Amino acid sequence: MARYTIKNINNKTHWDDFLKLHQEANFLQSWEWGEFHLALGKKIQRTGFYHDDKLAGVMLSIVEPAKRGRYLTVPGGPILDWNVNLLVNLFVNTIRQIAKENNCVFVRVRPQLISDDFSRSLFKGNGFISAPLHLHAELTNQLNLSDSEEKLLANMRKATRYEIRKSLTIGIKIKTSTDPDDIKAFYELQLQTAQRQKFVPFSFKFLYEQFKIFSAGKTALLYSAEFEGKLLAQALIIFYNKEAAYHYGASTLEGRKYPGAYLIQWEAIKEAKKLGMKIYNFWGVAPETDKQHRFYTISIFKRGFGGVDVEYLHAQDLVINKFLYLLNLAIELIRKKVRHV
Repeated sequence: MARYTIKNINNKTHWDDFLKLHQEANFLQSWEWGEFHLALGKKIQRTGFYHDDKLAGVMLSIVEPAKRGRYLTVPGGPILDWNVNLLVNLFVNTIRQIAKENNCVFVRVRPQLISDDFSRSLFKGNGFISAPLHLHAELTNQLNLSDSEEKLLANMRKATRYEIRKSLTIGIKIKTSTDPDDIKAFYELQLQTAQRQKFVPFSFKFLYEQFKIFSAGKTALLYSAEFEGKLLAQALIIFYNKEAAYHYGASTLEGRKYPGAYLIQWEAIKEAKKLGMKIYNFWGVAPETDKQHRFYTISIFKRGFGGVDVEYLHAQDLVINKFLYLLNLAIELIRKKVRHV
């Protein structure tokens, strides 16, 4: 009979070697994502699920110290075989135990599972309920990088292809950086973009620590588009495992006049191909039918590159403290309404 056990993993190579075998694993379960949250002062745990002595799954979990009550998150994970019931049961029991040990009100999981009948029934059958808010991007747009550059261009929306060629014709320049100090300019640009597009910006520490850790591991680049000495747009791209992710972007008012953002994406796509990536993930997009969504316009931009929408299972909550969870639920439902998310 199969014997499954858990152990904490403290060896980066051991962790990375397992994730390399699983194409679905992205940076949200990377060793670096855990280090990033440690740098923010949070408590994390790296759990290994073992079948006898062989590693069969991994899970990065993060304790979020919210004022409304701390909770545990598992972003983009765990990475395991969801068809093995004993392994799934061990995962559920493990997060329940970690949550209780850390006095968490609930656990929020957004697994790397496509949203379908199987994933929904799997989590419902294990005691989860649909979360009031998302946990990282759920509806994403992803570009398969197996085609040639010529074919990728041909598959783009005509307007997107035009803007890329125009940016090359007029002489827009693209620069890349791995220097964490350059995040200061990106942070300031993000504040401007957030004011225009009405979203809550990330703190400087959040952006700085994240880029410092990923760039140190040569898995992140900060792209900048410039024209005649003026900054047009910037984007932070993470290259991890088999996937490149357009994680954050920002633009200037000048950038709305010139197609620098288009050229950034094209250069990042080419770099991803060069690095052997299989997927270029444009990250979150709004539903195509929701024209009132605050990210509807940027979603048109992302979809223009010829990718397809991929929807992951909506974040799932495992309730630990029912009374405090109801209080949290009320707060998050209000936040959802105010932020239009």
